[in-house]
Amino acid sequence: MARPRTKNKVVCQNSACAFFRKNVGKDVIKRGVNRAGHRQYFCFHCNKYFVETKGTPLYNRKLSEQKIKQICKEFVETRGIRATGRMVHVHRDTVSSLLNDIGDHARQMTQFLVHDLGLKTYEVDEIWTIVKKNRDARNRTKMNFHDNVKPSLRPA
Repeated sequence: MARPRTKNKVVCQNSACAFFRKNVGKDVIKRGVNRAGHRQYFCFHCNKYFVETKGTPLYNRKLSEQKIKQICKEFVETRGIRATGRMVHVHRDTVSSLLNDIGDHARQMTQFLVHDLGLKTYEVDEIWTIVKKNRDARNRTKMNFHDNVKPSLRPA
C-alpha cells in the first residue's frame, strides 16, 4: 500500500487547467526545489510544474525575498527610485520593475475584491485600512514587549 500524500494548500496555477485555482478535486504535489530555492509543485491534471511564487510579485525575480522586502520598506519611507536603489544596492531599473509588478498585483487584488466578491471600492479601502492598523498594532506590541525586557534577555 502506498504512503498517503501530505495535505497542501497549493492550487494549480496553470490557467489552461480545469482545476485552475480550485481547491476541490485538485491533485497537486510537492516536487523539488528550483535553482532560486523556491518550492516546485506538480499538477497531475494538466501535467505541469509551477513554483510557489507564481502569481505574486516575487515570481521570476533573481532578487532574494529579503532584498524585495527592503525595497518595499524603502518605498514606505517615501524614498525615490534612485535613492532606494542606492540604499539596497540594486539598479534603479530593477527597483522600477519591482514597483510596477507590486502595483499590478495590488490592482489585480482590488479587481478581485470588487468584481469577483462584489465589494464596493470604499469597503476595499476599509479592508486595507484595517490590515494596516492591525499590522502597526502588532509591531507596536512587539516593540513595547522588547523595551520592557531586561537588556540581557533581549533578542539579538
